[in-house]
Amino acid sequence: MNFRMDVSAASFAPPRAALRPQYLNRELGILAFNERVLALAEDVEMPLLERLRFLCIVSSNLDEFFEVRVAWLKQQVIDSPSIVCPDGMTPVEAMQQVSERAHKLVERQYMLFNTVLTPALEQEGIFLLRRDVWTLAQETWARDYFETEMLPVLTPIGLDPAHPFPRVLNKSLNFIVEVEGEDAFGRASGIAVVQAPRVLPRVIRMPDEVSGYANGFITLGAILRRFVSEIFPGMKAKGCYEFRVTRNSELYVDDDEEIKNLRVALQGELFERHFGDTVRLEVSSMCSDAMSQFLMQQFELKAADLYCVDGPVNLVRLIQLPELVDRPDLKFAPFTPRFPARLDKDVDVFARIAQGDVLLHHPFQSFQPVLDFLKLAASDPAVVGIKQTIYRTGSESTLMDTLIQAARNGKEVTVVVELMARFDEETNINWAARLEEVGAHVVYGIVGHKTHAKMLMVVRRELGRLKRYVHLGTGNYHVRTARQYTDFGLFTANEQLCADVNEVFQQLTGLGRAARLTHCLQSPFSLHAGIIAAIKSEAEHARSGRPARIIAKMNALLEREVIDALYQASQAGVKIDLIVRGVCALRPQLAGLSENIHVRSVVGRFLEHSRVFYFLNDGRNDVYLSSADWMDRNFFRRIELCFPILDAALKARVIEEGLEAYLRDNESAWMMDSDGGYAESQPRYDGERHSAQAELLLSLGGVHAVG
Repeated sequence: MNFRMDVSAASFAPPRAALRPQYLNRELGILAFNERVLALAEDVEMPLLERLRFLCIVSSNLDEFFEVRVAWLKQQVIDSPSIVCPDGMTPVEAMQQVSERAHKLVERQYMLFNTVLTPALEQEGIFLLRRDVWTLAQETWARDYFETEMLPVLTPIGLDPAHPFPRVLNKSLNFIVEVEGEDAFGRASGIAVVQAPRVLPRVIRMPDEVSGYANGFITLGAILRRFVSEIFPGMKAKGCYEFRVTRNSELYVDDDEEIKNLRVALQGELFERHFGDTVRLEVSSMCSDAMSQFLMQQFELKAADLYCVDGPVNLVRLIQLPELVDRPDLKFAPFTPRFPARLDKDVDVFARIAQGDVLLHHPFQSFQPVLDFLKLAASDPAVVGIKQTIYRTGSESTLMDTLIQAARNGKEVTVVVELMARFDEETNINWAARLEEVGAHVVYGIVGHKTHAKMLMVVRRELGRLKRYVHLGTGNYHVRTARQYTDFGLFTANEQLCADVNEVFQQLTGLGRAARLTHCLQSPFSLHAGIIAAIKSEAEHARSGRPARIIAKMNALLEREVIDALYQASQAGVKIDLIVRGVCALRPQLAGLSENIHVRSVVGRFLEHSRVFYFLNDGRNDVYLSSADWMDRNFFRRIELCFPILDAALKARVIEEGLEAYLRDNESAWMMDSDGGYAESQPRYDGERHSAQAELLLSLGGVHAVG
């Protein structure tokens, strides 16, 4: 891009836009994304166990949606119930629409589970054995499991003045039991609560000789409901119903308070996450109205917060099933990600990177070169220092173990660990402690600004001088998700790019004013201004009669000033294609506003995660990769990096693999309309079919068969 940005105070605060109903609602957009994921579970062309997996993913997504977004929206209803939001709705109106749509989505989930997936699984010999059809052998086995594995760790709580309603953990499995009769002390409250121990599996394989099937399973809930009376000897259990509550799980570390140690402050908040304000109650559809009302009173919820489900209250737990069933024919075809030829194991990695940039496209290409690069750096006598950012990496991580070994080997290891990575806080705290134990320099970034940039820098002494090698990425340094998410990574020894990365590390670990970067754009300083400038530049080209084009791929598009700039560029005649996996607040295809903007979402086998920004820029073909979506938080409340692809051949690869392939996709793509609705791209079943992910597997990966 041929422009310069001024780093000013204005870059630190989100711009204020006029309230106009030309933006779409964020929460409804998230639900729309999950409807598209559910469509994968409904797709008869998908392998059966993968359909079950997608069904469970929807439930997992909804958990986070309620924990974060619905919790936030509920607070808005309390604080500002009548304010008109940018989407034209009040919080009360938005909450009503969200509740109605979420209830329909959950109903659709369980209808699919009960009427389609369960019968289809049974036809394949995979059974979730219901207690009403157990054979004598199955019941005998279940009783033994209950008495030996469950009963010793169960703690039933009979409710009376001495035993008030217990604190229920967020998303835990619980049972409310209606009992009659008197116990040994003459108590007869009529209600008890049993919390399922977290140490016990929720889905249990029954021995083949007992179940009569190669894949017979039983749920923990089914066992407990069948033998619940044995927990209350001498009394009768009239009913036993599963329930589950979802709580506000946002962590609050007050930026205005004096925090001497962020890790200590955060550890104090983690436990309370389990007991935040309740936002949703899930109960079995068999639950009596009286018990449902009783539970709602205990959790201070309303009828709109109640979800009665015909099946397990936690479908997420069934995601174990595909892993427990050895049926490759019912899963996606296996694939082996390939090594790029330039990073073959027999070559000198540092010498190869010094010759020119190397691009990786995951999961089609292996993440192993990143691990090998770090392992080599940890043991290479010429390497003097390693610096890396960590956002999510998992509780078991070869990469983190390698950083620990590098520190033991005497390397200067600096790791910026983001302690506020949502739902990975505890894991990151543990890694930070282990790194500090071996003498690594561990910092937690900037309070109030999550460190989301993906950077790894190795400093090596060569021919008497220090030389830097850098890896930059759009995704986390997480081995498992590198096989499940689409992301780009870049190895480079370009001195200017390396200097930019070094500058960002200096900001994160030291003090001082931000210096101007040569090639990269960075949040919260220059990324927002840079994207706005690039969009406006395309608009100027169009007004001058020159070709103008923008293609951008990201996970979410919400920031209003960027949306306004895109609207203005559309009106100037710029052709704009947006590939937005999840929520998009921009309204495309509106006459006089956005008729030149098309928005599509691609949802498939892999989670689309790469952020790719293309600007024609009068033939210069500027291509950027980034860790940042176009959201307020990414522009103003995070440390993000947006880096250019400078090599012409690699630039062409990114345009083809990261953008054009997705614009051709007519199998996994959904086209967005101006009201936020989505329709499957056509032709889906007629004419020539294109699936970006399937084609990339064939061209880049080592797929054994396309499934």
